[in-house]
Amino acid sequence: MDKESALLTFNTKKKLNKKNYNIKNDNKYIEWRDNMATPHIESKKEEISKIILMPGDPNRAKYIAENYLTNVKVINQVRGMIAYTGEYQKKKITIFPSGMGIPSIGIYSYELFHDYEADCIIRIGTIGAYHPDLKLGDIILATRAYSDSSFALVQSEYPKNYLDANSDLNQLIATTAKEENIKYQEGKIFTSDVFYEKKGMNQERLEQFDVLGVEMETFGLLQTARICQKKATAILTVSNSFCFDQELTSDEREKNLNNMIELALKSSLKL
Repeated sequence: MDKESALLTFNTKKKLNKKNYNIKNDNKYIEWRDNMATPHIESKKEEISKIILMPGDPNRAKYIAENYLTNVKVINQVRGMIAYTGEYQKKKITIFPSGMGIPSIGIYSYELFHDYEADCIIRIGTIGAYHPDLKLGDIILATRAYSDSSFALVQSEYPKNYLDANSDLNQLIATTAKEENIKYQEGKIFTSDVFYEKKGMNQERLEQFDVLGVEMETFGLLQTARICQKKATAILTVSNSFCFDQELTSDEREKNLNNMIELALKSSLKL
């Protein structure tokens, strides 16, 4: 078995004591299920849809579930990553937060692809703009993610510093955006492991890779999609810029990203 095939048989299903455990959390008791599939997700397999929208922030996941889905059910609470499954125009959709950074999204996307057999994950998050023409609230559909992370190299000996989003998925999203009259830009982005970076990295990356901006998760998602042979992409909203001193507040990042959210949901109806 080659290394990449071996990745698909990772021992993520650790054997657990068959007893049920009640874990106290915010004065409520959550049952530790006998059929918990992974160390990080407690959902039953049938509770998670084949199509998953993945914001970084658990509060944004809650916002989407409360404002866009019907028949909503909480399907995960492990480590505070509260996830939801419901219906959007009668289509079953799971909203599952990734947390921050490549390691976190790498764990959740791998387990959702590999253990729960999800077909598609669309990241919906924010991005810091490198390009001076981008404004706060602009939507970017990622075509490629560059990174200086060692994540893909260590996980599967993948030697390149970039990964491409699924082209079929991007075409579907582009078609939906046109139908819904939602403006967006397609382009390459950079995924960084470091939030507080040295000055000048934005200009260096803009010149070297011609990327529109920087975020912290997409490269990890595209890597797990690659090894699991699934579909993934990212729709991102500009939350701040390296070209001017204005940015969305934390509350605006949580709640004022509706065009991006609606584009992802309406695209999901076609999957």
